[in-house]
Amino acid sequence: MSAPARSPRPSRPRSRRPRWGLRLATGAACLVLAVSGIGHLLVRELDSGIHRVDAFGGLDNRPKNTGGGVNFLVVGTDGRERITPREKALYRLGGAPCRCTDTIMLMHLSGDHRRVSTVSLPRDSYARIPAYTDATGKRHPSHPRKLNAAYAEGGPSLTVRTVEHLTGVHVDHYLEVDFTSFMKTVDVLGGVKICTARPLKDDHTGLDLPAGTHVLNGGQALQYVRSRHVDGTSDLGRIQRQQRFMAAVVHQTTAGRILLNPVRFNRVAGALLGSVRADHGFSAEDLVALGRAMSGVTPASSEFASVPVVLPGVPVKGAGSTLRWNRAKAERLFTTLRADRPLVTHRPKRARAIPVDVDPARIRVHVLNGTNTTGLARRADRALHATGFAATGSPADAATPDVRHTVIAYDPIWDRSARSLAAAVPGARLKPVAGQGAVMQITIGADYKGVRPVRVEAPKTDTAGFGAVTGDEVVCPEGGATRSL
Repeated sequence: MSAPARSPRPSRPRSRRPRWGLRLATGAACLVLAVSGIGHLLVRELDSGIHRVDAFGGLDNRPKNTGGGVNFLVVGTDGRERITPREKALYRLGGAPCRCTDTIMLMHLSGDHRRVSTVSLPRDSYARIPAYTDATGKRHPSHPRKLNAAYAEGGPSLTVRTVEHLTGVHVDHYLEVDFTSFMKTVDVLGGVKICTARPLKDDHTGLDLPAGTHVLNGGQALQYVRSRHVDGTSDLGRIQRQQRFMAAVVHQTTAGRILLNPVRFNRVAGALLGSVRADHGFSAEDLVALGRAMSGVTPASSEFASVPVVLPGVPVKGAGSTLRWNRAKAERLFTTLRADRPLVTHRPKRARAIPVDVDPARIRVHVLNGTNTTGLARRADRALHATGFAATGSPADAATPDVRHTVIAYDPIWDRSARSLAAAVPGARLKPVAGQGAVMQITIGADYKGVRPVRVEAPKTDTAGFGAVTGDEVVCPEGGATRSL
């Protein structure tokens, strides 16, 4: 049995200047927020503000959509022309935009209109850019590059062609957004609630988020979804945070009935339209149909996955380090998407769990009964074990039976584990004890109210093998203190 995790030593961020493409949440919001049953005239008014791009011109030998449903390719660019000087300084948004894309994802609306599946395609994925002719008439042969190079070389149509070639998924519609509308949309929503089990700090973006639950405004949300120097997971960790953010957006818009309120919908959609670009075929009628189709989508029926990759990255001449996909798992993922089947295998419903920093299975706990209630320590021991903690299975009585407050005694070097245990026992107080060792000691007091479910913050992979989760598994649990930064 492994010992609890030590607190990590601070690490110096890499000197590389952060590159930003509007993340998962923005493209998701663009779809999610266009889904109310509002009047046809209002939809036409909103539709008139969308800039059009030719995303499908000249494409041939395209995969067929044989499984049903509708597939959207959503990409994010770093447009920042209308960001104010104050916002640029406050949220570290200086520098000239590169008109490149760092965010690429496929969103699939199921044929029965009951499920939305989102698959993130890491920007550094190894790809062969298909042969193409550029705007000057020059012919370029197929060549290896990172996936996000397709947009820089040939814009939307080459991006669509490259993604279809890689995944075998037919793209029905193309949406392109930048982070100008992202900030405005989050603010119009009234902020978005996210929770984190550990402090998040990124000197490149300016993100400095304590552990806990927070309501982020547009600029703070932008820092959250673009940060990639928080830990050693780089872009893959950032994708997971983007998925949590998108799930929070889905939860907020559905729980707040924004999609069914024409006035609120109009305000939110209007904040997006100034910087959204879509294919010519995505019409007002499509917006209405999409609204009707998605009116019942909830976090529980929203799925999120990222293409499985093989680490470490593989260098490619002229492209740098690239991420190779796990071909077997990736093919299973896209086969599932093409067949219009759920990405997440059926799992029994459980109470929403509190996110914690350390996997409970790595935390050893010895329980003492500090009350006169017979058998309370054994019940607590069993409850902790059922929640996933490595309870010793040998509870005992405390020195006195009149303990008022539940106390967790822990060695300071295991403080992350202690905080994770405290999250499972509401009201428990932490008591650092030098030399305590790797086993936490929890003394049950009169205020003990039981054990609540927890989960390690990084979602576990599902049985299908490509890490898909549903939105209700990653949004913040109900209750608990929330702060606005």
